[in-house]
Amino acid sequence: MTSALDRSRPQPKLAVLDMTGTTVSDNGLVERAFESAVAPEGIFPGSERYRKMLCHLRDTMSISKIDVFNQLFKDDAGQAARVNRAFEIGYDEAIASGNLLPLPGAESTIAYLRESGVKVCLTTGFARHTQNSMLESLGWMGLADLSLCPADAGRGSPYPDMILTAVLALDLDDVRETVVIGDTTSDIQSGRRAGASLVLGVLTGSHQGPALRAAGAHDVLGSIAEVPAVLSGLKNAVVSRIG
Repeated sequence: MTSALDRSRPQPKLAVLDMTGTTVSDNGLVERAFESAVAPEGIFPGSERYRKMLCHLRDTMSISKIDVFNQLFKDDAGQAARVNRAFEIGYDEAIASGNLLPLPGAESTIAYLRESGVKVCLTTGFARHTQNSMLESLGWMGLADLSLCPADAGRGSPYPDMILTAVLALDLDDVRETVVIGDTTSDIQSGRRAGASLVLGVLTGSHQGPALRAAGAHDVLGSIAEVPAVLSGLKNAVVSRIG
């Protein structure tokens, strides 16, 4: 596996950061909204079906939520749409109650990136109105250069669409000048598929180090707070190479 400080890497000009689990802590709101959404369908905690669905939800945390519900209710598109709508309403109500929090170091890392001339895009698997609610609740409107959800790009993780959309929208010349950071295997897969030269996993969300590395992460960090040190080391390596 290539080191995160490989001297051949270009200096990043764009950072694509996942939200929930990477830059944002939702304190279990996703799972609570899921429980409320499936209860009217007769699916309750303690049942084997609920357990299997919850495991799938956790495994696919960064994937577009409507895609996840289509997978869970693959034999009934109407039921999938109904549960997805109930989930969105429940999650939006929880956000309005002020339950979202920035993960430690998230805001300072975003500030560091932008001050260093690196553009920042925040991505999510939620719908646009939910992402806007999240940004408003956190006071993050305008914090990043761009925010994207699956509907903005065509497909969510593990596809590369949101990353490539960010590259085009923010006028990058080369997708290799992108660093992608996420807490799930699908975040890592999307970064590798897009062609980003630096894809980092963090341990503050859904998946652990071995899974993130197996998905192709160049390195795994404890949290988003460690990103400035990694990029500073990369910058010094580039300067040393040029010198």
